[in-house]
Amino acid sequence: MENVSCSHRQGFLKVLAVLILGIAYMYGQYIGAPHHARPMITVQGEAKVSAIPDIAVLSFGVQTGRRKTAQVAMERLNSQMDMVVAAVKGLGIEEKDISTQSLWLNPAYDYYDGRQVEAGFEANQNLSVKVRDLSKLSSVLDAVVSQGANQVGGVSFTIDDPEALREEGRAEAIADAQKKAANLATSLGERLGKLKGYSEGGYGGGMPYPMMEMSMNARGMGGGGGSVVPVGEQEMQVTVSLTYELQ
Repeated sequence: MENVSCSHRQGFLKVLAVLILGIAYMYGQYIGAPHHARPMITVQGEAKVSAIPDIAVLSFGVQTGRRKTAQVAMERLNSQMDMVVAAVKGLGIEEKDISTQSLWLNPAYDYYDGRQVEAGFEANQNLSVKVRDLSKLSSVLDAVVSQGANQVGGVSFTIDDPEALREEGRAEAIADAQKKAANLATSLGERLGKLKGYSEGGYGGGMPYPMMEMSMNARGMGGGGGSVVPVGEQEMQVTVSLTYELQ
């Protein structure tokens, strides 16, 4: 009887061990089963918006030409630049909108029979002036040239508050992307689910407008009359990317 009881106990333990192993295997398979994520789509939307610039930035300067000494060159530069800045301020341009881009003083040389000979000094200063009232743009240009500015670099136009234009473009780009996503989901026989991702790019700005002809007109070397500076429009492009889950 004792041998039979022992045999039954061993058989029971073997069955129990098999059951435990089976349950563990099934549990492991369930836990380790990969989660099947829903399919997703990504679409891009674009928009172009434009506005008339409301700020102009002028670049111009004074170059003294050769002067006998460095002191004379700097005195000449300061005298001419004082008149130029006074003319700009006289048209209502604030101090904060006038800044120096470059200032230099260099020795000048001549060459005779292969020899370098000192020939005085030259000084130069370039300014950047922000014009917030575009109706004054031509007057500012004419004034600085008439008061001694003999270098005119260029003009660029900008928008004082580009964020408002950017928001308009963003809204249009999102609407474009949403429409594309809905159409794509329909073509795939699915429905749009949750928005899973968003990114944004694009933007753009105006290019500098060359001022060579304008400076000649302002000095009476061209067609006469005041300088004419076309403003045009500034275009901004906004691109967005939307990622949706499909249902």
